[in-house]
Amino acid sequence: MPASSARAGSPNDLEAFWMPFTPNRAFKAAPRMIVGADGLDYIASDGRRIIDGTSGLWCCNAGHNRAPIVEAIRKQAGELDYAPPFQFGHPKAFAAASRIAALAPGDLNHVFFANSGSEAVDTALKIALAYQNITGNGTRTRLIGRERGYHGVGFGGISVGGIVGNRKLYGGLLTGVDHLPTTYNREQQAFTKGEPDWGAHLADELERIVGLHDASTIAAVIVEPMAGSTGVLPSPKGYLQRLRAICDKYGILLIFDEVITGFGRLGTAFAAERYGVQPDILTFAKAVNSGTVPMGGAIVRAPVFEAFMRGPELAVELPHGYTYSGHPLAAAAALATLDLYRDEGLFERARAIEPTFADAVMSLRGLPGILDIRTIGLAAGIDLEPRPGAAGRRAYEVMVAAYEAGAMVRVTADTIALAPPLIVDEAAIGRLTGIVANAIRTVG
Repeated sequence: MPASSARAGSPNDLEAFWMPFTPNRAFKAAPRMIVGADGLDYIASDGRRIIDGTSGLWCCNAGHNRAPIVEAIRKQAGELDYAPPFQFGHPKAFAAASRIAALAPGDLNHVFFANSGSEAVDTALKIALAYQNITGNGTRTRLIGRERGYHGVGFGGISVGGIVGNRKLYGGLLTGVDHLPTTYNREQQAFTKGEPDWGAHLADELERIVGLHDASTIAAVIVEPMAGSTGVLPSPKGYLQRLRAICDKYGILLIFDEVITGFGRLGTAFAAERYGVQPDILTFAKAVNSGTVPMGGAIVRAPVFEAFMRGPELAVELPHGYTYSGHPLAAAAALATLDLYRDEGLFERARAIEPTFADAVMSLRGLPGILDIRTIGLAAGIDLEPRPGAAGRRAYEVMVAAYEAGAMVRVTADTIALAPPLIVDEAAIGRLTGIVANAIRTVG
């Protein structure tokens, strides 16, 4: 048997899989293998239960292996495995779009399906550029992101994103992009529960950018209501409202990236509802079907959609889409998940337990090396002091120690992120934060 065939058949071979956002050599030297899941817990390859402190990757909001979702996927696979989304359709894609649009505020009522947050963002950016073009504003080609923003890994997303490590290897990216400053200031905002009082004025930086480039060149602004991947940075009180007002003043589209905040993370269906601010386009993914089948999308306001519905009846209004847009299994899973969110009141549950979660995480203040803690909804960021000459090492060691003790946490640089499923209760919150506290003490 050829050596390659022997390796392919070996369950112990780890070489072929180039893992994403992972130090491959370190992982493969000491792998952390997950083989099952149930409710709030993962099951490790050694049989241990690991409390999921991150909802997978911010996506398993309904918890793991929920029977109604599993059954919906199983049933759909036996009825219709795939249907082409170009020129044909299937009922569940339309039903899922209707349910998602019904949750969105105002006239955000048309859904374009993608398969991930990255695709959702690139879809939103392309819709914004195309909208400006077809409405006679073809000079509006500039996109504005924000420092420390994360908008996926497509070329559009990393261009408007503001995380240097995600950008520096890939050259010039999209041209004409500018960035608002980050909303985070440790000196002014440290150890804040919920939205910081300081920072609304940072939205006024958009006025400066307009003055630099002129509004006639700017198509859209994209921000996360809470910047999750860069360490849980909530928008300051009043910030999003001011950003909306400035965009309205200059005819700039406002895009909310709600790939993380959508479907209950902040205690409402979308963060736009929590803040009372309606964007022109809203992106979603992850928790739309609790992470079970890849799905994402962009929701657009009625005037944006209607601007495309002109010209010859048989013309393709938007030359964009994906082979798996509105995939039958993903749509079936979304419908079952949305039923769970509604029937179990999980968005309301998240809002009700937010103070308990915030108090538990804030109780870690004073442990060795903690510089700041931020909480909002069922999300928390814990900043650790970097080791001299070894940035990211301390948080990585805390992640490993927590896993060995029975909890999964997420790390970005020297920040630990917590975001448990919405089914979490007070006992599970205590279990999670207790393990994290002991891991921080152990690592020192």
